[in-house]
Amino acid sequence: MTTDAEQPTLTIDELAARAGVTVRTVRFYGTKGLLPPPALGPRRVGRYGREHLARLALIEELQHQGMTLAAIERHLRRLPPGVSAEDLAIHRAVVASWAPESVETVTPEELGRRAGRPLTGEEVERLAAMGVVERDGDAWRVDTGLLRLGVELLDVPLSHRTILAARTALLEHSRAAAQDLSRLLREAVAERDTRDVKSLSAHMQPLVVQALLTTFQRSLREELREWLGPDAGGDRAQG
Repeated sequence: MTTDAEQPTLTIDELAARAGVTVRTVRFYGTKGLLPPPALGPRRVGRYGREHLARLALIEELQHQGMTLAAIERHLRRLPPGVSAEDLAIHRAVVASWAPESVETVTPEELGRRAGRPLTGEEVERLAAMGVVERDGDAWRVDTGLLRLGVELLDVPLSHRTILAARTALLEHSRAAAQDLSRLLREAVAERDTRDVKSLSAHMQPLVVQALLTTFQRSLREELREWLGPDAGGDRAQG
């Protein structure tokens, strides 16, 4: 069930600023069917929420992968009805996992523009602690693949220490899983030709990433249900 705190609360200007796009772009995506219509608030003013932000982030990621708007439109139409912001974020994570690592050096002003909002000095330092940005003289080196995630984490009502501890735990467990899978693959293809090994790796990588994301998502939902009750974890009927 959606709580009052989860109801759409952003104006179109606020949504555009948070997503790092123009209001004109938001309206264009709406007319193309890439974004669902906003909820109507007082005085029939459109209000946008987390799903709209997640869709804009996914559209941006698909564009970075070289997809045209027509291809993105077809891609989004294939998503199941009622897909949640959490599921859209998982979908974007799968897409983003194939993007090459991209680190750019930007000015503080450009960093704020890329983030979709002005950043305080404390927020930039928090992003640096998370490994999203790194000072380079008077500029900042930015991991563009992590910037949006890092900015979203700035709004999470958890202490900085807790977020960093969670990041460390995820890195440690994901590295251990990668090492175990790598060992299993090496044992399975020990007798194969090197070219066969590279081909197998290319085919296995997307399957492994999807499997890791899916199993982690389901495990997290189970943990949330045990902690908060059966309505936690974002479950809903699946078609």
